[in-house]
Amino acid sequence: MLVYGDAARTEPGAAVLDRIAAGLATLAQEAPGLARHGRLVALFIEAAMLAQGLADRDFEARASDRRTPAGEAATALVLALAARVAVSWRGGFGEGGPAPVAEIAAVRAAMPEGALSLRQPEGYAFYALYPEQVLEAASRLPAGDWRVVGIRSIGTGLAALAAVALGAPPPLTVRPVGHPFRRTLALDEGLRRELAGHAGPFAIVDEGPGLSGSSFGAVADTLEALGVARERIAFLPGHGGDLGPEASDTHRARWREARRPVADFGALFLDGAPERRLATWFADIAGPAIAPLEEVSGGRWRALRYASEADWPAADPQNERRKYLLTTAGGRYLLKFSGLGLGEAETFALARRLHAAGFTPEPLALRHGVLAERWVDAAPLRPAEMGERFVAHLGRYLAFRRTLPGRPEGGADPRLLLTMMTRNAGLALGEDAAKALDRAWAPRLARLAAAANPVAIDGRLDDAEWLVRDDGRFLKADALDHHAAHDLVGCQDIAWDVAGAITEFGLAPREAETLCRQVGGVDPDLLALHRRAYPAFRLGAATQAASSAGWDPAEAQRLEARAAGYARALAALLSDESAYEIVEMAVRREAGHADLPAGVGVAAFGPEVS
Repeated sequence: MLVYGDAARTEPGAAVLDRIAAGLATLAQEAPGLARHGRLVALFIEAAMLAQGLADRDFEARASDRRTPAGEAATALVLALAARVAVSWRGGFGEGGPAPVAEIAAVRAAMPEGALSLRQPEGYAFYALYPEQVLEAASRLPAGDWRVVGIRSIGTGLAALAAVALGAPPPLTVRPVGHPFRRTLALDEGLRRELAGHAGPFAIVDEGPGLSGSSFGAVADTLEALGVARERIAFLPGHGGDLGPEASDTHRARWREARRPVADFGALFLDGAPERRLATWFADIAGPAIAPLEEVSGGRWRALRYASEADWPAADPQNERRKYLLTTAGGRYLLKFSGLGLGEAETFALARRLHAAGFTPEPLALRHGVLAERWVDAAPLRPAEMGERFVAHLGRYLAFRRTLPGRPEGGADPRLLLTMMTRNAGLALGEDAAKALDRAWAPRLARLAAAANPVAIDGRLDDAEWLVRDDGRFLKADALDHHAAHDLVGCQDIAWDVAGAITEFGLAPREAETLCRQVGGVDPDLLALHRRAYPAFRLGAATQAASSAGWDPAEAQRLEARAAGYARALAALLSDESAYEIVEMAVRREAGHADLPAGVGVAAFGPEVS
């Protein structure tokens, strides 16, 4: 199934460097503390992305990794900021050291013209992998003449932190290539001689490992081929687990034998030094904790919302963002990981806008990647409440989201959405379904791309994400970041959310017409496309989640049932392609096209998803 996507933005390197320099100048005026430390880490991440973009640009031109003046200068800047992060972290968020003025000047002097592709580091953005964890993990390796090799993308910055912790020289970074389960390295002769000539130990740094650990394996394979003994190779991974099921026997044996220290999130941020504990990060606005933090990620939130486990909706525990419930004398607060980096201000501003408009719980603050919002004691939405009043609220909500500008990196264009639709439909419903989708939609792609107006959509309209307060008001519990999730969808035209609402709530034709009218500006072709794309994507996501939930048969069963519901919704649309024309006519009529017959309703919006 096709579900995931890698976010990247394209930007001139000089603009990125200007932003880093301006951020450091502002940082110098701030008082010590967690807030400043978080912004320092965000600037460090931005510098590492700049170094990654420079290295990857050269790699694409040369088809191999090598040393370049711009790359060396950018690595020195990342290393200088990593040292500041280490000083701040180890000093209780106190002074962070001098600004790297000379390093910034050196990067500026060596910066090539043109734009760079800056890849989003997934661990920082989605999986609560903090740079400080690698700093602590590397400190647990024995003293020695270490050389550090980082795996791009996220390994660019993590390798610098490891080098700081180990007192090592500036790290190398590499880009493994090839089949995802059989990665290899492409190094120029200079790098190969440099690695072969080092007599000390090596530390390989990356997030993961994933299904195969082949990126870690590719670096270790290259080192061994250059004469490095296996016992001289250590790993600094993002978690303490084993390699995934697609790993080779050779890689698995090496992994079991190797040193691979890990600093667990809980050990650092739940049980560590008092100033580092998550429970204290918001004490100034929420008050001190009067009970231990309660973890509610991994689907645990359902125990707080539902009376019985039999009522639980499906969840994808492995891909949920890390979440905790904080209890103080002033009430309860949800602490949710929302991602590290320079986008924190933008994320918090969106959270405040959604709350001010009456759609979401109240946000208090966003610090070092964690958003604090008031916990709302409310019941989940029930079928009996999905009536006219709820549809009216949906219309207001989606009309509001239509005003929220999309992110610069955008989302999947119609061509990629069609690729996803055909892949997922083919696997779930057969190749005839995939061919039918391609025949129907491939000729329309250019027109669809021109019509789309990507915005910060909600992305997931599931009934389980809606709450009903005692006074009858509706709230969206999770509305902040689905448009910026680790998947291929991203920002889309509001037609995506309209299609999602119709799919999730099995809206009757008249309800669907009312929703389209309230939202306004719904393009008929895009709506018809997204009526198919939304269930195809959610089908793929639920299927993949079910395949990873074998450790919990009940969860796997819930996910399989959800995937089957999306498959039925998609199959119903594919079995009656006249539905496209009916939907198109109804929406065009609402848009004021007088050449269509009166009385044509949106009669084919599909069956209710069970």
